[in-house]
Amino acid sequence: MKTDIQNRADLQKLVSNFYEKLLQQEEFKHIFLEVAKIDILDHMDILIDFWESVLFQTQKYKNNTMEIHVDLHQKYRLQESHFNEWLATFNETVDEFFEGEIADKAKVRALSIATIIRMKISNLDRMRMELNN
Repeated sequence: MKTDIQNRADLQKLVSNFYEKLLQQEEFKHIFLEVAKIDILDHMDILIDFWESVLFQTQKYKNNTMEIHVDLHQKYRLQESHFNEWLATFNETVDEFFEGEIADKAKVRALSIATIIRMKISNLDRMRMELNN
């Protein structure tokens, strides 16, 4: 029987399995390892801090998620398909291991985060195009 996401250990399970799945896809592997040059093992605690802050309001995550993704977009154009696949893989991973209120909250927050980043990147691209005309 599945349980709800309850603590950092559960987030470790979620995040590590999620990124393991993403890194099996060549395009995400390229984005994370070659473009962003992330050491995923070193980065894992930061990702868990992020989700712990989002889901349990721990305030452990101190980085600017939006800025990080905008900077990444400058190096490698993130497409709608990237966000869709990221979200589908995240939801699949949550559903594989967990069920309950916090698990549902994680999926809702992931959708919200992806939507906001997509909108910000889209607005920046539109502004760039307008400035170049």
